[in-house]
Order: sequence, then C-alpha cells, then structure tokens
Amino acid sequence: MSAVTTITSEILALKRERKAVILAHHYQDSEIQELADYTGDSLELARKARDFDGGVIAFCGVWFMAETAKILNPTKTVVVPDAEAGCSLVDACTAEQTRAFKRRYPDHAVVSYINTSAEVKAESDIICTSRNAVKVVESFPASQPLLFLPDVNLGNWVQRQTGRQNMRIWQGACIVHATFPARRLVHLKHQHPDALVAAHPECPPEVLALADFIGSTSAIIEWAVNAPSEEIIVMTESGVRHSLERLAPGKRFVFVPNENCNCSECPYMKRNTLEKLRDCLDTLEPRVELPDELMRRAALPIERMLALK
Repeated sequence: MSAVTTITSEILALKRERKAVILAHHYQDSEIQELADYTGDSLELARKARDFDGGVIAFCGVWFMAETAKILNPTKTVVVPDAEAGCSLVDACTAEQTRAFKRRYPDHAVVSYINTSAEVKAESDIICTSRNAVKVVESFPASQPLLFLPDVNLGNWVQRQTGRQNMRIWQGACIVHATFPARRLVHLKHQHPDALVAAHPECPPEVLALADFIGSTSAIIEWAVNAPSEEIIVMTESGVRHSLERLAPGKRFVFVPNENCNCSECPYMKRNTLEKLRDCLDTLEPRVELPDELMRRAALPIERMLALK
C-alpha cells in the first residue's frame, strides 16, 4: 500500500469519526480535491458551509475562506490544514484602513470582496465574490456611491460591466492573477490560433481585453466545458486543471505562467497537503476561533450576499 493510499484511508476514517465534511477550493492539489465532499469557488463553498448540519468542517483553501465558514457556523468546529495559508488580497486591506476609507467617504456603501478578513467583512455593508460581484453592485440604487475593496482589477472590471462611475476602488491585487502578463498570453495565442481564452476578473485589464470569457473559477470551468473550441487557454490558478480535465477529458487546457514564479500556482493554496489535512482532522487544530461579536457583525453582509438570487 502506497503512502498516499495510507494517508487517504486515514483521512476518510477520521472524517467518519468526526462526522466531518471536507470542503476544497478548485485551487487545491488534485489529491485533496479527490477527497473533498464538495469542491467549488468561494461563493459555492460559502453556501455549502452555511448549509452543513454536521459537527466539523475541514476547509481546504485559505484562511479567509475558513473564517467565512466559521462565521456562518459559529457553533461548529472549523479546522484548516495550514493556518499560514493566507491571501495577498487580505493583506492588502486591513480593518483600520477600511475604517479610514469609510471615514473619508461616509456617504458610500461598502462592497467587500470575500477575499478579506473577518474584521473587514464586519465593516462592510455586503460581501461579493467574483461570481456575483456585478449582481451585488447592481443591487444598490444607481445613485448610491460605493467603496469597492480590495481588488482593483475586479473592481475596475465590475465598473466596466455596470457602467457605474460612483465607485471608489481600493488598489489591492492578487499575487497570482495580477502578474499574468499580456505579452505571454499574446505569444500563446499565436502558438494556439484556434484556442479560446478564459480569464478570471482578478487579471489585469490588458489580459481581460484578450479573453473570450471572463468569470469566476467555477464559471470558467462551466464555460470551458461547453465552449466550441477543443483548446482553451486558462488565465487563473492551475488547480482548476483537475476539474477541467475531469469534466472535459477530450479538451486541452493551456496555462500561462505569471511573473512571480514562472508558474500558475498560488503559494498559499499549495501550503495544504494530505498530511496536514489528516493531522487537522485528527487533532482538530489549527482551529478557526473568532469573537462572537465579530462573527455576528461579519455574518450580516455575508448573509445579504447569500440572500441575492
């Protein structure tokens, strides 16, 4: 029996013992996605976390996602494989910076991307994901000015989609998507002239201008599976390859290296491993713990988002 098979068996046994659910983001390694009860993007996983009726949630993603699961399930145990799995967007905008932004523009409502800390969510009027950001912004009257944070590329894309000029956008960025270079995409398009391009809205505008489709991780998967081309250039984290190849085995998916690591991987997402998943189910650590009042305040804008149809 291989080491991976042994660890997989241990994880499944611990999951049964703990009456746990394993949630995994599309950016996780394939072996974690294979074990997950649910794989999805931030919006899908938030909904699965909200609807879970068991006792333990093992969240394979990054810390802000596990925080969201805890906020939606304050009485349940939420654990993560690695507490150091962070996010550059979370780091780009603190709660104090958000409060200062609000003081500067007191008549603006705050729309925060789900890629924020629990403390920032608690300062927000509503949360959005890349999948529903346009719908969330359009849920406000056109006359209502908005603060949109923290992703500048997503904010600028939403502004273009909605035509809304009364948005002030924070200047944060994802270390993976924001460093995808348009020149490499152009080069790949020349190499693969029949390929279509799918891009995440966290990518820079010059990359989005070359895309045939722009959407969240799950939206990219859904579109790519049904797209007429047999070859798709994918401008997001390469963990989505697992779902793409499973759902469309006859197609070829090409990923563009970014400038940071000459790869398409999120270093935070890749901190999670099978061994760490086993250990967190065994010890129920690292565990997400948040103050009750913070969870109460942060839950309000999350629930407002989830209530949108």
